[in-house]
Amino acid sequence: MTTTEQTKRVYGYEDVPGLMSLMTGDEKHGPAATSTLDVLWVLYDRVLRVSPQTADDPGRDRFLLSKGHGPMAYYAVLAAKGFLPVEWLPDFGSFGSPLGHHPDRTLVPGAEIGSGSLGHGLPIAVGTALGLRARGLHEPRVWTLIGDAELDEGSNHEAIAYAGPAGLDRLHVVVVDNSSRSHARPGGIAARFEAAGWSTRTVDGRDHEALYAAFTAPHPGRPHAVVARVEPKSA
Repeated sequence: MTTTEQTKRVYGYEDVPGLMSLMTGDEKHGPAATSTLDVLWVLYDRVLRVSPQTADDPGRDRFLLSKGHGPMAYYAVLAAKGFLPVEWLPDFGSFGSPLGHHPDRTLVPGAEIGSGSLGHGLPIAVGTALGLRARGLHEPRVWTLIGDAELDEGSNHEAIAYAGPAGLDRLHVVVVDNSSRSHARPGGIAARFEAAGWSTRTVDGRDHEALYAAFTAPHPGRPHAVVARVEPKSA
């Protein structure tokens, strides 16, 4: 297959593991990457209103990957959807590659933020939603994907506590729960969001139809959180 043919190929979900396998080397954070695969695919394939052609459109949906320490699935999905060349994947993490071990928004087409430091994505998403509201842009939705361990960070709890009463109904967070957090909470993750006035759904993070239903559930006047449960990190 020529480079041109490969670039023009239409990729499906079944191709993403193969795209991920092109990324080799140390510091891959494999479990962190694979835990997000299904969430990322359903969002980019069926939910997010953004494409390579609209990546700079003010009316686009914004997706902020907070769980950036292990971005292989993110890069693979971006490549499958045409945001970046598949030919970049084998150089993942190498000197001079735009695909670093943490995404860099200035180097990765389609990336809204640089991420990887725990606890940053949701506060930035809150600020993004506020900024869009202030600009009178009421159609774009803001999505952020965080790991359950990020809920050990106080910055996320401040963001959760603020967003609910502020009625940021264009704000969505997906928590990929692979049981890696240090401090469990009575009632589970969803209860923390509900206490702050959020709409919530808890689903199987490998079930695409359940994810889609949760992502598209109505939540008038409230931000929305989806807890996507996957196999424990130690599995």
